[in-house]
Amino acid sequence: MKKIPKISEAEWLVMQVLWNTSPLTANDIVDLLSRKIPWKRETIRTLINRLVQKKALSFEKKGRQYHYYPLVTKQECVRAETRSFLKRVHGGSIEPILAAFVQEETLSAEKIARLKRILDGKEAPPKKKGRKKRSL
Repeated sequence: MKKIPKISEAEWLVMQVLWNTSPLTANDIVDLLSRKIPWKRETIRTLINRLVQKKALSFEKKGRQYHYYPLVTKQECVRAETRSFLKRVHGGSIEPILAAFVQEETLSAEKIARLKRILDGKEAPPKKKGRKKRSL
């Protein structure tokens, strides 16, 4: 199983840009992020370098420019973050968090039916009872 790096909240913003469009140069990433967040150019470059060190990003050198691209998918990172959160907050059990979300949300009949289908698909098959060997 591939090891997914732990990504900080600020690093997530850089990854979001590259998950949407890649490869991109550092300048492209800076330009796109600067529209949303008032970070300095150096801050964004530091985040890019950290992500390369963590093996979340890699790059290709084309001439004098580095073109960055993700080594991990958004889905892989979301899954890893979810597992980490469940482990930290709920001891790894999904039941308390599902119960909390369901109790806090108003769900339509359609959403409830969809959730039931998902849960039905995850149900563990019943354990088979083993046959006892007869002694002769």
